[in-house]
Amino acid sequence: MAYSVVSKKSGKTYFLHLRAQKRADGGTTNLYFFAGEEKEGVLDKLPDGYKVIENERTGLPMLKRKDPK
Repeated sequence: MAYSVVSKKSGKTYFLHLRAQKRADGGTTNLYFFAGEEKEGVLDKLPDGYKVIENERTGLPMLKRKDPK
């Protein structure tokens, strides 16, 4: 089951995805994003150390690192 979030502003469901992006130095960077439909790279759970916030103006969900405690 894919990890999903429902926007409080629009009521639309968004699914969390991961894409590994190659960098010029040969390393990789993990890009997390939400999409309106399940595509390649959909995740089953929220990554450790992150929380979901919602853009107040657009209603789009975003990932934010949790505060270390």
